[in-house]
Amino acid sequence: MATVPEIISAMREAAPAGRQLLAEDTLGELQSLTRTLTAAKPDAVQECHRFEELRKRCINLDETALSGWLRGKSVLVTGGTGCLGSILLAEVMRFGPGRLVSVSRGQTSGWPAVPEAEYRYADVTDRDGLREIFREVQPDVVFHMAAQRDPGRAELEVALTVSTNVFGTRNVAELAEEFGVSDVICATTGKALRPYSREVYTAAKRSAEFVLARAAVRSECRITAVRFTHVVDNSIVYDRLLSWANAGVIRLHEPGVMFYAQSGLESAQLMLCAGLGGQQGRLRIYAINDLGWPVSLLDLAVGTLLQSESSSPIYFSGHDAGYESVSFPGLYDPATAGDVSPLLSAFEAIHTEQDFDRGVDACTATHDLSRVSDETLARLELASQAGEEGPLRAALDELSWQMLDGTLAALPQGTLNRAAQLTEPYEAGLSCDHRAMLTAIRQHCTSQSAAVA
Repeated sequence: MATVPEIISAMREAAPAGRQLLAEDTLGELQSLTRTLTAAKPDAVQECHRFEELRKRCINLDETALSGWLRGKSVLVTGGTGCLGSILLAEVMRFGPGRLVSVSRGQTSGWPAVPEAEYRYADVTDRDGLREIFREVQPDVVFHMAAQRDPGRAELEVALTVSTNVFGTRNVAELAEEFGVSDVICATTGKALRPYSREVYTAAKRSAEFVLARAAVRSECRITAVRFTHVVDNSIVYDRLLSWANAGVIRLHEPGVMFYAQSGLESAQLMLCAGLGGQQGRLRIYAINDLGWPVSLLDLAVGTLLQSESSSPIYFSGHDAGYESVSFPGLYDPATAGDVSPLLSAFEAIHTEQDFDRGVDACTATHDLSRVSDETLARLELASQAGEEGPLRAALDELSWQMLDGTLAALPQGTLNRAAQLTEPYEAGLSCDHRAMLTAIRQHCTSQSAAVA
C-alpha cells in the first residue's frame, strides 16, 4: 500500500500547481488518488473534532475590573453585526454598560443580534456619517471591529480593503480623539507581525497599526490593538472546505500548511483584556500567548471529506494571491518563539510583557514614526479614492517599505544582528523582497555601529 507522501507526490504529478481549470481525466485521477489518501488517513477526522472544540476556548477574565471599567459607560462597537462583533456585544453587555451601540454598513446574516444593543448604520470610511454617530452616542469606549478580513478578496478589491482597513481605522481613531473617548480598542491580525509584506491585506493591516501608533502618541485616548489569528467561528477556510466537499474541487495551497486558530469568544474577551491594559501615549498590541498546536490544513480537509462522505477531489493548487508561501527567516527567534505569542515577531518580543493569569501577551509598538512621510500616506489615500489599482498598490508598497525602515530604526543593534544571523543561512534562496529586507537590516546594523563609533 502506498504511503501518504507517495500518494501526495502522485497527486501533485497528476495535477501540477497553478491551474485554474482541471480537465475531466485529471479530475478523475485526482478523485481516485483522494480516495486512496482518505483511506490512508482515517484519523484525520480527529482534526475536524479538534478544530470544532476550539470554539469552547475562553480567557480567564478579571470580571471585577471589567465591571469597574464598563459599568454605566457609553460603548460603541464598529462592525457589531458580524460574527466577532456580535459576540463582543454580548460580552460587553455582561458588564453593565449604560448604553451599547453597534455601527456597521449592513446586517451580516446568521449572527444573532443583542436585544439590549442599539444598531446604527454607517460605514467607517464615511467620516461625516461616522461623526454623526459619535456626536449622538458620545462614547466613552470604542471597540473597532469593522474590516475587510479576507486576504484573497483583498487582492481583487484593493481600494475597498485599503479604504476600510487603513482609512476607516484612521477615521475611528481621529474621531475618538475629537470626541474625547477614553479608550479605543482595535482588532487587527496576526499577519501584521510581518515587518514588510507585498500582500494587500497584510500591508493594509500593518498600515492600520502604524496609523494607530501615530494616533496613540499624540492623543489623550488610550489606544490598543488586538491581533487575531484564524477564528473558528467565522472560518473562511472551513466554510470553503464544506462548500467544496458538497460539490467541487478542494483546493489546498500545500500539503504541509499548518495554521493557528482561536475561538470567537476568546477573541472578544481578548478585546476586553486589551481595554483594561491601555496606556496613554503609546500603542499596546495584545495577542493570546498559547494558541495550542496549529491545525493541519490537509488533515482538516481529509477529515471533512470523511465526515461528509464526499467524493470531491483534493488539488494542491499552490498559494493564492494574498497568502505568503514562505516566511522571512528572521521573523521568529528560536530563543523566544516558545515563550512569546506566535502572533508577535522577534522584533516585538523584546518589548513584550506577559499576563500569565490571563494567558495574554502585550507588546509596545515601537517605531521611528518620522520615517513614514505624510505625503506617502496622502498618496495612498488619493489612490484609494480614485480606485486605480496600479498607483494604489505602488503607494501601499512605498508605505510598507517606509514602515519597515521605521521599525528597524527603533530596534537595538543586538536585535538587528540576531535577525541578520538567523536569515543569513538561507540567503541564497531568499525571494527578492526577503533579500531586500535582509539588506535593510544590515544597513541599520551598519548605521548603528557607525553612530556608536
